[in-house]
Amino acid sequence: MEAKAIAKSLRVSPIKTRLVVDLIRGKKVSDAQNILSNMNKKPARLTKKVLDSAVANAVNNNQMDVNTLYVKEARVDAGPVMKRVLFDSRGRIGHKDKRTSHIVIVVASK
Repeated sequence: MEAKAIAKSLRVSPIKTRLVVDLIRGKKVSDAQNILSNMNKKPARLTKKVLDSAVANAVNNNQMDVNTLYVKEARVDAGPVMKRVLFDSRGRIGHKDKRTSHIVIVVASK
């Protein structure tokens, strides 16, 4: 049995978020929470919220035991891109893309 949590359109780059999410994939939930709480990065804080939500879904909706849970799937997808204009020298226009990401975490019991 498994439980899922999704956070959409988070204002952080998917490339930076994937570096964090790769560290917790396949780990026990307690180990993953320890890893995320000791990292000093914005994607780590956001990923920890999604992981806690997935664990709460597993415990409250599916009556699963917290001690047997592990991170079955952890995925980061690219969300919509906010395109902003930067004015350069000599009358040119540059672009500043503000990327967003969707974080999907699935926990299952062993």
